[in-house]
Amino acid sequence: MRARANYATIYVGAQLAPDERKLDLDWATDVGDRTDTHEFEVPTADPRDAYVGVQAFDVDAYGHEIIVNGEAMSGFDIPPNDGWQYWVDTLTGTSLVEGVNTMQIARDAESRDAFAVGTVTVHWKEPVEEADTE
Repeated sequence: MRARANYATIYVGAQLAPDERKLDLDWATDVGDRTDTHEFEVPTADPRDAYVGVQAFDVDAYGHEIIVNGEAMSGFDIPPNDGWQYWVDTLTGTSLVEGVNTMQIARDAESRDAFAVGTVTVHWKEPVEEADTE
């Protein structure tokens, strides 16, 4: 069976920071240690080879997590980098389901790190019936 790529783009627009160390960003909403839960649709019962791309600003520490469907991805999710970065990581430790899925970013509350997240894109492959390719 053939497969096609699909994705969902989620605008987060959030700053994750302790109260004493906020960044001066007019475009990002202060959310503390965890973003709101964002929903996106997956139109297949068989999503494969999923990965997540995160647009992040001024990450200083490891330990922050991407949470998909209530489960944190395994490994480190957002590495440190000055300024803007676009980090891509394979979706491991959790999985996508057909229908509504959720995504959230959590700051490591043990760190003093303050950073922002712009857009998150969740990618996957889905099977295509031969009739769908014409």
